[in-house]
Amino acid sequence: MDISPIPVETAVGAFLLAFPALFSIVNPIGGALIFDAVTAGRSREDKQRMAVRIGFFALVVLLASLWLGGYILNFFGISLSALRIAGGLVVAVQAWGLLMQPEAHEQRKAQQAEPAQNAEDITFFPLTMPLTTGPGTISVAIALSSQRPVAGFAPLGFFGGLSLAAAAIALLIWLCYRWSDTITTLLGPSGARAMSRLVAFLLLCVGVQIIVTGVGGVGGLLTVARH
Repeated sequence: MDISPIPVETAVGAFLLAFPALFSIVNPIGGALIFDAVTAGRSREDKQRMAVRIGFFALVVLLASLWLGGYILNFFGISLSALRIAGGLVVAVQAWGLLMQPEAHEQRKAQQAEPAQNAEDITFFPLTMPLTTGPGTISVAIALSSQRPVAGFAPLGFFGGLSLAAAAIALLIWLCYRWSDTITTLLGPSGARAMSRLVAFLLLCVGVQIIVTGVGGVGGLLTVARH
């Protein structure tokens, strides 16, 4: 039983489910502020090259998590409904933390990136992981993959939509990091935090919806068992 109002069997439905959740947890605009601070001593050309590589690495991390995460957990005998409920809880907890204390989230990311200021190659570690696509992003991606349908060719459209969402997020990461100095000037920390709270609320709604879908699946199994 699937009571989700979003038709995840289609690529459009999967994209509409995944994009706001990934955008909220990745927060490329907030990440651009930290990226600009960490790379302040580097040339503009160097920063632009780094932005391209970070966008590519982030795409790889997102696709691997979206495509493989749910199947890896299922390998250990975890039912799809249980995976949805647990994944929804992870998303909701992440969103609640972002909603209530976006400053703490930004400060933790900034501290993780501090050792990179004097290093040579920092595009993958720590600027991609954990600054841009850290454990929180991976857990949200796995939770999203748990929404996959199981009938016929529906998973193809679902994972196609997830892949498009991941590509869109990677593109936004590249654009925001490329123009990080402009974003820093226009928004500043207070503007980025206001936006973080808005998208965190959307992420919280996605997490609750995933939980509801999982509970509905358990209810459907119990109904069938009684009959």
